[in-house]
Amino acid sequence: MGNWDPLGLTRRGFIKASSTLWVAATLPQKIWAATLRPAAAFQTTTLEATFEALGSVPKFSDAILFSTPDIAENGAVVPVKIEVDAAALPGVSKLYVIVEKNPNPVAAVFEVPPSAQPYAETRVKVAQTGKLYAVAEVDGQLFMTEKETKVTLGGCGG
Repeated sequence: MGNWDPLGLTRRGFIKASSTLWVAATLPQKIWAATLRPAAAFQTTTLEATFEALGSVPKFSDAILFSTPDIAENGAVVPVKIEVDAAALPGVSKLYVIVEKNPNPVAAVFEVPPSAQPYAETRVKVAQTGKLYAVAEVDGQLFMTEKETKVTLGGCGG
């Protein structure tokens, strides 16, 4: 009784075909992740360099509501919440959380799907007392609001 192979593939051919399909299936996700994450901004070490990597210094906007505690008991898990008034600032495509005194200021990036309410809630590490920024991107323009948070126990290595 011989080996039955309806596709005429050898073991080596099967492995090659499956590897090619796997690469083809995962490549779009890797490309999407690379476009979502602004790599240059994640490599910066100062607030000024971060804004430069994002394209410009954001303008202040009252349309962004940013919640973070006045005093964080533990800098390793500081809750933050960003809400944007879509009527006052329509077309938000990304939300950023930036922490002024962190070794790498960009703490989080969220992509906002079209026609979705711009909202994000997470926890970030905060190295020391300083300003946190909520930044909204609209058609390549940046808008922000800021809030100072006092840290009583270090978050980034503290």
